[in-house]
Amino acid sequence: AGDATFDAVKRDLNIPAIVMFLVFIAGTLGITYWAARKTKSASDFYTAGGGITGFQNGLAIAGDYMSAAAFLGVSGLIYMKGYDGVIYAVSFLVGWPVILFFMAEKLRNLGKFTFADIAAYRLGQKEIRTLAAFGSLSVVILYLIAQMVGAGKLIQILFGMEYEYAVFMVGALMIIYVTFGGMLATTWVQIIKAVLLLSGVSFMAIMVLWHFGFNFESLAQTAVNNHAKGEEILKPGGFLSDPVSAISLGMALMLGTAGLPHVLMRFFTVGNAKEARKSVVYATGFIGYFYLIIAVIGLGAIVFLNSPEGAQYYTDGKLIGGGNMAAIHLSHVVGGDIFLGFISAVAFATILAVVSGLTLAGASSISHDIYAIVLRKGKASEEDEIKVSKRSVIIIGVVGVILGIAFEKQNIAFMVGLAFAIAASANFPILILSIYWSKLTTRGAFIGGFIGLLTAVILVVLSKTVWVDIFGFKDAIFPWTHPALFSVSAAF
Repeated sequence: AGDATFDAVKRDLNIPAIVMFLVFIAGTLGITYWAARKTKSASDFYTAGGGITGFQNGLAIAGDYMSAAAFLGVSGLIYMKGYDGVIYAVSFLVGWPVILFFMAEKLRNLGKFTFADIAAYRLGQKEIRTLAAFGSLSVVILYLIAQMVGAGKLIQILFGMEYEYAVFMVGALMIIYVTFGGMLATTWVQIIKAVLLLSGVSFMAIMVLWHFGFNFESLAQTAVNNHAKGEEILKPGGFLSDPVSAISLGMALMLGTAGLPHVLMRFFTVGNAKEARKSVVYATGFIGYFYLIIAVIGLGAIVFLNSPEGAQYYTDGKLIGGGNMAAIHLSHVVGGDIFLGFISAVAFATILAVVSGLTLAGASSISHDIYAIVLRKGKASEEDEIKVSKRSVIIIGVVGVILGIAFEKQNIAFMVGLAFAIAASANFPILILSIYWSKLTTRGAFIGGFIGLLTAVILVVLSKTVWVDIFGFKDAIFPWTHPALFSVSAAF
């Protein structure tokens, strides 16, 4: 979410941020060492041996889901566009009831390590696993690039470090977490990060509201007075100007959530279906609370960054670091250098936790679906499978670093959107139909999923974001920016 083409300005070293960040890294490496000693079997590596409780898993799912795009991107979007930024928050949230009522229990009962286990449960193993693995890997790689570029920019602004070193550091840490600690380490990194992020945003929102005597109306009124667009920011249409775009974006975020491989994988870490349901209820509570708070932070950023005191956060009339940095600058306004350090370290921990979850999901697709079942026809030993998985983690990490450096100057906003569109078009239809429709055939699922995947990618390439902004043609062939309405329908 948000524009990432800005040039990051290297800042002076932020000592509190670096100290807190090092404490977080030391703590999480300690957890990885502890988890590595407990991770013995494939089930330990992929699903933490199914020993995570519903509450812990709910926090971890929230940790996996509250990515940097959610924290920095959505608050930045509300800061720039007002009301339409909230559409993102609402659509992200509405995906959860779909998972809770239609999928959580079935996922837990039918699956073993990856969501392809469910899709292939009663269909042809080879075709469906190959398709599901490609769908998963496309989502993982796209999402990973967006997170890597975000991490690089963030460290560049906060720590005054070179972009390449920053991306390299994220890649190295993530490879260490996942290779040695597997799902157990990843889960605890998620839980710690979720607790830190929720405490940080709560403090920010309380400080913003305290300034207005906890009166939301006067906060909104001041935001309208301070924003260049005035009352327009409280009306829809600032960002999504037509119904097709609004419905399409909503569908991608809502159904895409139910097809994200790294989120679905979390359901196999609990002991039974009851705990799986519980974990979704907890996750929905945490995530819903988080998005309510983000609206307050977005409005708070409009009020404080557009006031005379906020002038220090601009150069040449532009916010330093672009719109994505609105929440970071606001943390400095309400809590000074130390709180800025805390929020910066948390934003970075957020990226680290999400890329670890993504990498584990990608590696399990390669080792469990492609290697163990498609290539070895289910005859691979657990040790071989874990070996392939650990090698896959290293390969995905290296690819993530290379692509993160390659895409530094590109606008990566479309990538998260495309990742969700592919998850909604290629993964979700196969998953939901294989659970609920008895007449689904292997051929139908394969062709449908493949058409969904292809349509989503082709329409994004033909839309303004790629055709005009990246290839430099004059007019886009596909008039809308979000393809989900068409690609999901085509897949079904």
